[in-house]
Amino acid sequence: MKRIILALVITILVSGFISAREITGTVRDESGNVLPGVTVQVQNTNRGTVTDIQGFYKIEVQPEDKFLVFSFIGMETEKVRIGSVNTIDIQMKTSDVSLDEVVVVGTNSKREIRTCSSVVSVRGLGMLKSAAMSPTPNWNTENYSTIHKNGFKDVKANPLSTFSIDVDNASYSNVRRYINQGELPPVDAVRIEEMINYFHYKYPEPTGETPFSVTAELGTCPWNEDHYLMHVGLKGKSIDKSELPPSNLVFLIDVSGSMNAYNKLPLLKRAFTMLVNELRPEDRVAIVVYAGAAGKVLNSTPGDEKQEILDALEHLNAGGSTAGGEGLKLAYKIAQNHFIEGGNNRIILATDGDFNVGVSSTSEMERLVEKERESGIFMSVVGFGTGNIKDDKMEVIADKGNGNYSYIDNIQEARKVFISEFGGTLFTVAKDVKFQLEFNPKQVKSYRLVGYENRLLNDEDFNDDTKDAGEMGAGHTVTALYEIIPTGSDGETPSVDPLKYQESKPVSGKYNNELLTVKLRYKEPDGGKSKLLEQAISNKIEKNTSDDFRFSAAVTSFGMLLRNSEFKGNTTIDSIVKLAKNAKGEDENGYRSEFIQLVKTVDDLHLVAEK
Repeated sequence: MKRIILALVITILVSGFISAREITGTVRDESGNVLPGVTVQVQNTNRGTVTDIQGFYKIEVQPEDKFLVFSFIGMETEKVRIGSVNTIDIQMKTSDVSLDEVVVVGTNSKREIRTCSSVVSVRGLGMLKSAAMSPTPNWNTENYSTIHKNGFKDVKANPLSTFSIDVDNASYSNVRRYINQGELPPVDAVRIEEMINYFHYKYPEPTGETPFSVTAELGTCPWNEDHYLMHVGLKGKSIDKSELPPSNLVFLIDVSGSMNAYNKLPLLKRAFTMLVNELRPEDRVAIVVYAGAAGKVLNSTPGDEKQEILDALEHLNAGGSTAGGEGLKLAYKIAQNHFIEGGNNRIILATDGDFNVGVSSTSEMERLVEKERESGIFMSVVGFGTGNIKDDKMEVIADKGNGNYSYIDNIQEARKVFISEFGGTLFTVAKDVKFQLEFNPKQVKSYRLVGYENRLLNDEDFNDDTKDAGEMGAGHTVTALYEIIPTGSDGETPSVDPLKYQESKPVSGKYNNELLTVKLRYKEPDGGKSKLLEQAISNKIEKNTSDDFRFSAAVTSFGMLLRNSEFKGNTTIDSIVKLAKNAKGEDENGYRSEFIQLVKTVDDLHLVAEK
């Protein structure tokens, strides 16, 4: 008996010392070609990764983990026992499910489709014609708005810096898509603020009536040790899912011919299935599609009638041109008809961004969305696919529609947008949120706002409640970084001639040691008058900066390297990896680890030449 007890004790002690281990491998298709972008997940957990351009993956597993699950659009999902090996190579088989060539905007039950000119009845429509899934196109018509990057500003001439917050994060997943394809993204696809805001930061929960908290941290700039780096973070109030107001949603789905690819409509269906499964009985969903014309394929339906909603999604197929403007008008009409007072009334537009019939220009879209947002119906945009992304239009529509813009390149990203960040994606806690920083010329010689180039505001816009600005969702974090050149520095900065008609008075007294003052204005989601928050920041450098400070700096460095910015200083791939590794923190969902692998992929493929 003593021997048995001793053996049990030894077994328990030994098992206690067994630590996590890494499993690596390569994923290929039946022809032996490597598969980039495959989702690899530990079964029954939220821990996962994605294969790189060489089909390679690396994932950490715990002793209690039993299976790895490999999933990829157009391939059969593979579940593999982990066992005791440290290398697991996988060959995935093509799925029997193919993509239809024609538009079938109905289900197997009778359903009414309303177009802009007529009403037709559709009964028993199924697959009329099948074909293999379209490959990634060998042409590229993607559009990105030009970014004129921010430079340094002389504090004596420009003491104020004013901009709108931006909770969008589409740029990061789009950049990731390019790198996983083995190429650098277009320079204007790299919006550094969206790359920073892709990640979650541990800012404190707001207290009292204010819907967000404000955090500020000052440290040495990693890419230029003679400069400071100012890190300012906002955290939106987290709301338990059970306490969220009811939702009146309209899914506005692009089923035009450009969506006929494996990473567009099929991925879209799987993504929206996740969202539908999160809905409650008090929530409602309608579905509008657009191709050559706009049509309603699902009346506003309670969230607990999931099968009817999922059936309508499953029977959507792609083909035709793109009447995006007509689709928007119909979606707004339906949302208005089912408007919930005090609820979340929102259209979710899912598209590759192509609009070529009817109201299609960016300016026309912008005016339409601006007009409709005043009714309390917000607009979120989700982008899909490769080769046809109209990023410039989608960003504008979300911005002007009081919503956010995400880009989904794989099923793991769909889970992040529609499950992990469900509240932030759909529920607004503050709107028209504006930043204004006033710098103290006694402490600051010049400054540079990193990113937010397309969110800059005139200084006088800060107090103007008619000027639109960004929205903050429940639980969202927003981060802004400033590179600061302190007074007395030898570094060259832009300068202007002394002003002839203005009298400059030196700062004195109690404000002497203040570096700057952060001011914020915001409105309640249904409010019309803004509220003001103000916080002074002292000139005190933190020697031991937080993980959030250093990781956001690593992401910023990577963005500057991708853009080959003249402000990147001594940034290298190695310095980015080192900075990010030391700031990874707990990384529950693996997003920071994925970032480090992404940076290493750029290095492995020799995509950038460091100077």
